[in-house]
Amino acid sequence: MIANKPWYLSRTIWASLIAVLSAGGSLLGVPVDDADQAALADTVLQAVAALAGILAIIGRVSATSRIG
Repeated sequence: MIANKPWYLSRTIWASLIAVLSAGGSLLGVPVDDADQAALADTVLQAVAALAGILAIIGRVSATSRIG
């Protein structure tokens, strides 16, 4: 691995967080199977990537200095 990326764009981090939340949900009686976890991880990662792109655009549009 040579390229760096922000933690919030890591599929492993999101899948792990969802696995922990799913396990917690199972303890509380909410049934979640492996297919649901995988689909949820993909959906969350796509949403985070879209939000990061939107924030980057907003940051660039609202910037007061030029890119050099």
